[in-house]
Amino acid sequence: MAIILASASPRRQQLLRQMGLTFSVKIADIEETISPRDLPRETVQRLSAQKAAAVAAQCDAHDVIIAADTIVVLDEKILGKPKDAADAKRTLRMLSGRSHHVLTAFTVAQGERTYTGIDDSAVQFRELTDGEIDDYVATGEPLDKAGSYGVQGEGGRLIEAIHGDYYNVMGLPIGHLASILHRFGVHITGENN
Repeated sequence: MAIILASASPRRQQLLRQMGLTFSVKIADIEETISPRDLPRETVQRLSAQKAAAVAAQCDAHDVIIAADTIVVLDEKILGKPKDAADAKRTLRMLSGRSHHVLTAFTVAQGERTYTGIDDSAVQFRELTDGEIDDYVATGEPLDKAGSYGVQGEGGRLIEAIHGDYYNVMGLPIGHLASILHRFGVHITGENN
């Protein structure tokens, strides 16, 4: 049994290593389409399941596939990755002084068995000045992140409070994932090494 992460995300890879897992990476080749009419919870679960299915089709039935997708939601609207620096600034101005939700869905698949779970964390941004937003966007960090910020990096200074799982905001709720992996026979004690 091999463990395969269906994600190129360095943050997700870091979190799996933090859990003590040995794994390989196969990037899911799917079209991540999001329509303005899409409901956030259904969308993030659909994308996670599609990623897992795409990678599972290339793997042995005994392999355990882990896939995930994270979205940022403000007023029931999905805030994706910014198109450019101006779009990142616009998104950060919308989030300034407000609370939003970070939804991460993850899918564990092995042969015919599949589980898709979802975690929801509320994130409160502090009031940001235009200068703070400009300085943060100039770091380049927001340009490849949903909602235009990364909690684990310099974006952490924008946050006043998190209600829920910090690791969920980072992109993978490791406590929830660990309990599901246990059901699939993956023990997080280093014995998979």
